[in-house]
Amino acid sequence: MSGIETTAWLFGGYGVVLVVIAYGIDLLARRAHVVTTEQHHLGFVYHEDHDAWLCPEDQWLWPTSFDPGNRVMRYRGRPQVCNSCPVKDTCTPSDDGREISRAVDAWPSSESARFHRGIACAVTVLAVLFPLVTSFTVATWASQALLLAIAGAVALAGLPLWSHLRRSPVDPDGVLFRSLDENLEERAQAAEAVRRRRTEYASDRRPEPGEPVPLALGRTRYSSQRREADGNV
Repeated sequence: MSGIETTAWLFGGYGVVLVVIAYGIDLLARRAHVVTTEQHHLGFVYHEDHDAWLCPEDQWLWPTSFDPGNRVMRYRGRPQVCNSCPVKDTCTPSDDGREISRAVDAWPSSESARFHRGIACAVTVLAVLFPLVTSFTVATWASQALLLAIAGAVALAGLPLWSHLRRSPVDPDGVLFRSLDENLEERAQAAEAVRRRRTEYASDRRPEPGEPVPLALGRTRYSSQRREADGNV
């Protein structure tokens, strides 16, 4: 186009290329994170409802500790189970059971992800500055308009990276850690509650000795006892 200097096209192109590079950095970092996690957990399936991993031999790995420095929850299989496993030699050399770690922060809340996202966001700043600063050095108004338009478009293109990073802060409170015994007790209580709700017999739904009796408003829970009392009058 006539009236637009070569410098304007050159630095405007730099801005567009840099914002593409910024998204490439973020995408490659995210992909590398996913691939590394999948390779480390190959064959293991995480069950969120149990907060535990199921190994290829149908054995559970339960949470043992939380690492606040690396923001990961660590899970380990029982040594007596892992040491007698037929595939132990290909699974783990440890005699304390196979260990697996899980990042508790979603992308990009982990420190590693925020580092790479920060690099990508810094590149978007350069992508805006190149055409914006150059717009003050060109001679024609057409070149200035082109560079300013490119700077604005690049800023809008890089905005999702910044906003997503801002909405994904690192959780300073950590996570709620539950031991194996606590997980088993919670599941046993849930199973008992389901059994009580599904039973067809009223006697099975009655509270155990020493268990608090829930109050029912507007009616009595024990109509058979009421009828017996009325009959004795």
